[in-house]
Amino acid sequence: MTVRLYPGSDLKSSLNYTEEYRSPPSGVGKSKPSSSSAPHHPQQHDQPPPGQDEFPEGGARAWLTVSGASACLFVSFGWVNCAGIFQSHYQANQLSNHTASEVSWIPALQVFFMVFSGIWVGRIFDNYGPAILLAVGSFMHVFGMIMISLSTTYYQILLSQAICSAIGASMVFFPAFTCVSTWFLKKRGAAMGLVVCGSSIGGVIFPVLLINLIPKVGFPWAIRICAFLVLALLIWANMTVRTRIPPVKRPFEFAAFIAPLTELPFALLTAAIFFFYWGMFVPFTFIVVEALAGGMSENLANYLVAILNGSSIIGRTVPNIMADKLGPFNMMIIMAAFTTILILGVWLPSSGDAAIITFAVLFGIGSGAGVGLSPVLIASISPLQQIGARTGIAFGCASLAALTGSPIGGAIFTSSNGAFQSTKVFGGVACAIGTLLFIAARVSLVGFKPKKF
Repeated sequence: MTVRLYPGSDLKSSLNYTEEYRSPPSGVGKSKPSSSSAPHHPQQHDQPPPGQDEFPEGGARAWLTVSGASACLFVSFGWVNCAGIFQSHYQANQLSNHTASEVSWIPALQVFFMVFSGIWVGRIFDNYGPAILLAVGSFMHVFGMIMISLSTTYYQILLSQAICSAIGASMVFFPAFTCVSTWFLKKRGAAMGLVVCGSSIGGVIFPVLLINLIPKVGFPWAIRICAFLVLALLIWANMTVRTRIPPVKRPFEFAAFIAPLTELPFALLTAAIFFFYWGMFVPFTFIVVEALAGGMSENLANYLVAILNGSSIIGRTVPNIMADKLGPFNMMIIMAAFTTILILGVWLPSSGDAAIITFAVLFGIGSGAGVGLSPVLIASISPLQQIGARTGIAFGCASLAALTGSPIGGAIFTSSNGAFQSTKVFGGVACAIGTLLFIAARVSLVGFKPKKF
């Protein structure tokens, strides 16, 4: 199965779909045959792919799925976006006898397991649909959060927060993206933007809750209150998130996980996401610690995470809407370059509260687009019934960036005797490489032509 976009051709007319997609399951996406219909040949790229006009692009079930998927992002990526809060809290309290690099492994592994699990979560989704994943994932995520509230040692926090809760979050995170992709095509960017917006809102609400609840009720009860909120939203998600395309069971083949990476555009896109995320998670993890070291008050520094995630609401909606007009690859390249410039041109030389707050606002917009547009790019070069697996493969590779980026940043910080400059350079250079690879992926698909793509 190969999906390519040939230079000089239109995206919609160049996707090479499998026979399985060209003959959808009974009762799903069927349209009346045209009198001029003829067998479709992979070599013919002058006609839109069959079934393109079958996307509802709206309707009650589609928008309910968007609302439930947004709730999934609220409780998964929104929770992970609290990395800066946990990094500073653990360093000052439960894990004060551990180095910054050692503590940073907890949020790093949390993001890794949430994203890497997409490799097998996507495969289960394609074979069985979202229901079982959402149910099991909801239990694991909430159970893991309750265990965080009871944890006092490094390994306990690692098991509950970085593994159990993270894997559960993964099982609600990936079905959310994939289900929405089955309902929209022309409006996919905008719909995905609304979904990813949930992670930004969660990234604002969770830090504010923790900042205000920890001094009043203590860390354990602050986590439990957040867990109750997660449970309520996941109940809604289980009731509303649905896929339009029934699952099709396929035998397990290891080659199926490797095949997409043999396609040059998909391989370049996966590498681009890897490097961009490698650098992007450095500010997420260290912005609070760096602000405290620079003299910012603890109360204001803790709100940096909420400020960053609040501004990312813009980054995860507006660029996605614009991507439907300008093309998702074009928009991603612009926003990735913007993020790189922010890290190297604003955060690197910054000093003082005003400069750091300005960076947090702007970085939220840039990095938000990186998260919101990635699944749109993957879906745009993937056959519909393999979006789950291919999204999981791309994010699974990118999870290695989430696993290593923050610890590398922490190790650089430690070796620099508490100076953050080299850590910032590492994050900026990684994002720059990611930007170049996004450009390479686009060129491999449509060349250098200035067109909507």
